[in-house]
Amino acid sequence: MSNFLNKLRIIFSDSDLRKKIFFVLLILVLFRLGANIPIPGVDPTRLSNFLSGNQFLGMLNIFSGGGLSKLSIMMLGVGPYITGSIIMQLLTMIFPKLKEMYQEDGEAGRQKFNQYSRLLTVPLAALQGFALLTLLEKSGVLVNLSLFSKLVDLVIVIAGSLLLMWMGELITEYGIGNGVSLLIFAGIVAAIPRGVQQLAFAYDPSQIPMILAFLVVAFIIIAGVVVVTEAERPVPISYARQVRGMKMYGGFSTHLPLRVNQAGVIPIIFALSILLFPQMIAGALKLVNNSIAQAVATGLVNFISNSLAYGISYFILVFLFTYFYTAVTFDPHAISSNLQKSGAFVSGIRPGKPTAEYLSKIITRITLFGALFLGIIAILPLILRSVTGVSSLAIGGTSLLIVVSVVLETIKQVEGQIVMREYE
Repeated sequence: MSNFLNKLRIIFSDSDLRKKIFFVLLILVLFRLGANIPIPGVDPTRLSNFLSGNQFLGMLNIFSGGGLSKLSIMMLGVGPYITGSIIMQLLTMIFPKLKEMYQEDGEAGRQKFNQYSRLLTVPLAALQGFALLTLLEKSGVLVNLSLFSKLVDLVIVIAGSLLLMWMGELITEYGIGNGVSLLIFAGIVAAIPRGVQQLAFAYDPSQIPMILAFLVVAFIIIAGVVVVTEAERPVPISYARQVRGMKMYGGFSTHLPLRVNQAGVIPIIFALSILLFPQMIAGALKLVNNSIAQAVATGLVNFISNSLAYGISYFILVFLFTYFYTAVTFDPHAISSNLQKSGAFVSGIRPGKPTAEYLSKIITRITLFGALFLGIIAILPLILRSVTGVSSLAIGGTSLLIVVSVVLETIKQVEGQIVMREYE
């Protein structure tokens, strides 16, 4: 307790650290204000009916920080920027120069790579905004819009997404933590009071045992997510001794940490994107006056409504995408080459190809556990909803992983700032 109070004292007594924290809070307040300013021409009643039960828009709503549920000027959120970043990372598999820029050119290369991601955000925001506004207009959510009004709405939502991207980068540069992650985190946390309110309105004394059991399960799940998110497999690394002049360098040992959940939350996002395409297609086919289109739409809706089929498909896709994304982001040959260049080697393993094969074998094994973990977390909301029958009593999925990851990362950065100031 005294250690915690000492850290709080350092945070609020140090002017630089205090400014960073208040700057982050200011940006988050501005973001929440922007997320509540609707675009012109919205019918609130039809919007509420349209969004209820729509899983695709529910996922987009997470990355918009709740802005989509009110069709705000920030309704696209940081989704286009995240999509652009993912596309750029996937392109590193196709274009070796991009991979070299991202992994080998240092900070300057990463900045250039991030600039390409920002530029890609603009057309992605335009495409996503146009598709979303068209869908909302055909569904009757946006009413009495002229061509000029549609263009104005499109420009507003693109500008809102770019503004949010800029605000996230301001947090990263001048505040504490990853800005984009903190914006998503703020939107998820802002929805908690609404969920508690819904649960309070549906309060029934007979459900008290179930609610208590849910709280216990929720605590265990959150603790498990924290443990697995932080879990690492240390690989012992030794540095060869080198004699330069009259001095000897190296000769010490350390370890290479390989994370169990190497892919993070990305596999769940990929899987959701693929699984929610049928719902998007079904929604579009329902608007077509054709018997075949209506039959296909009905079949897709039946698949989505089948919790068992949907859950199994979801789990399998998350499992496969975990291996895929780990293979994209973790290159054992590059790591082996970097170790060899720096005079380091894995204890008991020859440098070069044997080291790469050894690292590949380890990452394949621990990714199995990470993939099973992500798959279970992804379908947990479906399991809990089917058991409890109450949509408010559900925990897991993308939101939980994002919240846990952001909290842990932000705490680490704050503690790092505190340690640096204590050292000074």
